[in-house]
Amino acid sequence: MADARAAAWRRSVHELPDFRRLLQLRIASQFGEGLFQAGLAGALLFNPERAATPWAIAGAFAVLFLPYSLLGPFAGALLDRWDRRLVLVGANVGRLLLILGIGVLLAVRTSDIAVLCAALVVNGLSRFVASGLSAAIPHVVPRVQVVSLNSLATATGALSTFLGANFMLLPRWLFGAGDTGAAAIIFLVTVPIAVALLLALRFAPRVLGPEHTARAITGSVFYLVASGWLHGARTALTVPSVAATLAGLAAHRMVFGINTLLVLVIIRHTDTPSMAVAGLGTAVLFVAATGTGSFLATICTPAAIRRWGRYATGNGALALAAVIQLGAVGLALPVLMLCGLFLGAAGQVVKLCVDVSIQLDVDDALRGHVFAVQDSLFWLSFVAAATAAAAVVPADGHSPALVLAGAAVYLIGLACHAWTARRV
Repeated sequence: MADARAAAWRRSVHELPDFRRLLQLRIASQFGEGLFQAGLAGALLFNPERAATPWAIAGAFAVLFLPYSLLGPFAGALLDRWDRRLVLVGANVGRLLLILGIGVLLAVRTSDIAVLCAALVVNGLSRFVASGLSAAIPHVVPRVQVVSLNSLATATGALSTFLGANFMLLPRWLFGAGDTGAAAIIFLVTVPIAVALLLALRFAPRVLGPEHTARAITGSVFYLVASGWLHGARTALTVPSVAATLAGLAAHRMVFGINTLLVLVIIRHTDTPSMAVAGLGTAVLFVAATGTGSFLATICTPAAIRRWGRYATGNGALALAAVIQLGAVGLALPVLMLCGLFLGAAGQVVKLCVDVSIQLDVDDALRGHVFAVQDSLFWLSFVAAATAAAAVVPADGHSPALVLAGAAVYLIGLACHAWTARRV
């Protein structure tokens, strides 16, 4: 079965040149994103020259992800107004220039705030690229292949992010864990981002959309941006399949925010300045476990959706996640890694159900709006949960009550998903 699926994917990639180029762009972009995020985490959270308390960790998440999460749905309207090829080109040019600036800031040992403020813009542009790539898939593949090829693109992107994050450990070992080593890593990020820029230039104009259908929002660019949140949120709420899966995704991201903070605080509590590389390696291992689970789920989800449908598949993933979360109550790091593997898989199943619902059930004229709302919810849920956990987590990170709270959040997400999706 797996061999047949792999053969079908290879044939599709060969027969769909625009999808192949889109896949290559995603690989380069997400490898660079993984390398950048891991390099930034090493520079700010696992740097012997800088300190990181639970509030500092939550604050770093908030600065990196909150501003764009609030503004993204407004800017997402541009994905449905402008040629998405030009959006990808412009966003990658912006990322390239800002990453060079962040490398300079780290090299001259500037404050965390300056680095974070520049990094949040890079992160916003990366999310803009990701939303554009997802919204463009229905334009480069036949409708009947959207589920399977979206899974292929997501799996490939997740693997690229994982490889980029782990590749960071090599230059960190070579150049050191301090600010100079961190700057060298950030400068290396410019290579995959430059490749992504060149790949974006290879698309023909308008081949990635958007289409100007009867549901297209008309008016000035200012009006479109100002009303982006409203149109995106209203569309998401009025399409039951999208609203249901977004509720489940929000629950998963909240639990992931809690678990991530717990793992980072536990590692920092047991870490010492002389073990900076080892401490970051443990954190990368946790991310790798969740990423591996996501990758495996991406391969299996299309078959699950065909067998049980999106509704039952999402319900099953959320119910399973609640049970797995309970297994982490002892807060032993090896168990947390194992739970991260299975929770990464369950969360990715829900994420893919969201993607497919937006790609198949939302008009192309509004698809960019809704993908931007999804991305916003994705990070707002994560940051809100991590911040709330930082307010109550003990200094050593051992808080079984927070793990149990995560299981309760999964059950609430399951109830919302099951109730809302029944209207489909």
